Amino acid sequence: MASHSHSHEGSTGGSHAGHAHAPADFGRAFALGIALNTGFVALEAIAGWLTGSLALMADAGHNLSDVAGLLLAWVAATMAKRKPTATRTYGLRRSTILASLGNAILLLIAVGAILWEAAHRFADPQPIAEWTVAGVAGAGILVNAFTAWLFVSGAKGDLNIRGAYLHMVADAAVSLGVVLAAFAVMATGWLWVDPAISVAIAIVIAWGTWGLLTESTQMALDGVPSGISHGEISDWLKQQPGVSEVHDLHIWSLSTTETALTAHLVRPGGALDDRFLNDTAKALKARFGIGHATLQIEQSGDCEDCSLHGDDAPHDHDHDGHDHAGHAH
Repeated sequence: MASHSHSHEGSTGGSHAGHAHAPADFGRAFALGIALNTGFVALEAIAGWLTGSLALMADAGHNLSDVAGLLLAWVAATMAKRKPTATRTYGLRRSTILASLGNAILLLIAVGAILWEAAHRFADPQPIAEWTVAGVAGAGILVNAFTAWLFVSGAKGDLNIRGAYLHMVADAAVSLGVVLAAFAVMATGWLWVDPAISVAIAIVIAWGTWGLLTESTQMALDGVPSGISHGEISDWLKQQPGVSEVHDLHIWSLSTTETALTAHLVRPGGALDDRFLNDTAKALKARFGIGHATLQIEQSGDCEDCSLHGDDAPHDHDHDGHDHAGHAH
């Protein structure tokens, strides 16, 4: 005997433990952030051309990657709102995971570009127009810090929003470094200070990006989301009334804010019990933040009665995802 139970909130499913859905007004934040940063790129490019500053021209090109990162996150957030279809039964929610992974890669590419430029400056130090560079970079701090602030409320609960937020924080840090370097060069005349500060900032950005990269990769590979323990949920399910065994337990991310679960629960002699299914699904959402739970009830734990019994029990050192293909309940 088998039955399924799904717990949904509206049409968007649930969220990770401690994660909240990004509010609708983030679309406005994306639009404003993209407009501000595009305007700043134009300002920086013009200032670099007028002053002959290669550094400002190069930084304008780098800032274009931030505009691309914001666009990527915005498109993904918009696509995730599309309703499921017969061919895309989960809709396009996973696009937010791919966008967060893409933003992590863009940030690491930016780190590589900063280190490459710093290496050239170490080898061939060049004088800079200190006041012009400091002034333009100071404007960059304001633009990027304000844009980061637009996303700070969603940075903890949505990995896609966190990617956009980290892009802006990273650029604000780069601009701050440029200002500090300009004043340091003016005070000491040491041209090597500029690339040295750039290297330090690149290391900080790489450190902050690593978590985004690993978590988005884990989600993209259908791994158990961070903050959720496969073993803890398995133990909890075994403690539910009448349950003697749990197997074929899978936990994975539908999007950067939604978690799904499937499990087979063995309840010897148990009849079909909709109340048990609904109560368990609601408890999974309340306790673990898993809003899309599919539970199959079996009366016997005999492996001959369940084709999936013991096929893919996770090892302690591995987080198991979910393979939709080939699973027939």
